[in-house]
Amino acid sequence: MCSNCYAELEHLPLTPQRIVEGKKVYCAGIYSKNLQKLIRGLKYHNQRDLAYYLAKFMCEYWSEITDNRIFEVVPVPIYPKREKQRKYNHMTLVAEEFCKLTGYTINTNLITRIKNTKPQYNLKKHERVQNLAGAFKVCKENYQGKTLLLLDDICTTGATFEEMIKELKKSGIQNIICFAATTPFGE
Repeated sequence: MCSNCYAELEHLPLTPQRIVEGKKVYCAGIYSKNLQKLIRGLKYHNQRDLAYYLAKFMCEYWSEITDNRIFEVVPVPIYPKREKQRKYNHMTLVAEEFCKLTGYTINTNLITRIKNTKPQYNLKKHERVQNLAGAFKVCKENYQGKTLLLLDDICTTGATFEEMIKELKKSGIQNIICFAATTPFGE
């Protein structure tokens, strides 16, 4: 990621892109051009150093909308078999860099993925919901009591956030905000 390519990345307006399960979902940019290349390189081509640039892009957006709350950052988990194949969870790498930039704490032990789901990109909304049903488990004893900031790379329909929020609510955890690096749909 050169400085010229990074400078071409554009942020979306500083408003929630959608509401899922009564929770705000912010998306920092549109999934196209250099932002798309950045995510694909990080996610599929083992370019782990790109996590810093995605975190920086997200942090620049987030710093314009956040208040003084201290957040507990929860990256979307991937199924252990997939993580073993890929050798890392790209969103954990992004969350680690994001926390270095913001001073927040990361919590990778609150939510685990217990179902090996299909990739979401070719699925319709109802298929995504079915695919993710029962995919997550909350370990409430690992909750640190702060406002949760759920982090993902792409928010298309909000199905991943929706399923995570439902599981968190079952555990009595309500103080949640969702934040994705991108969405295919700009406002």
